[in-house]
Amino acid sequence: MFRRTFWFTVGAAAGVWATTKVNRKLRQLTPESLAARAADKAIESGHKLKDFALDVRVGMVRREAELGEALGLEAPVDPELPVRRHFAVEAAEPAPAVEATAHRKPPYNSYNRNEDH
Repeated sequence: MFRRTFWFTVGAAAGVWATTKVNRKLRQLTPESLAARAADKAIESGHKLKDFALDVRVGMVRREAELGEALGLEAPVDPELPVRRHFAVEAAEPAPAVEATAHRKPPYNSYNRNEDH
């Protein structure tokens, strides 16, 4: 008799556990629950993307400061020396209005063989 009671109790407990598990899963699969989970994931992904963009921006600023320091761009200027500005490319004279396909020539003589001519 004790064995039957034991197995009956085990079966009833397994039935209650399985019913609870199935009902919980059915509630998770309703359209409202799926929409809410998708919205939460989208918001979480947006926050992660924003954090990544901020980390990249901080890294860019830090690296730019390192490069400026290494190149001496941030060095204090001696007030006795004249200030000379360096431009990467000097401005060319304004080209006469010719046809639209004409290309401007660089304002310097380049001896670079890899440059387009």
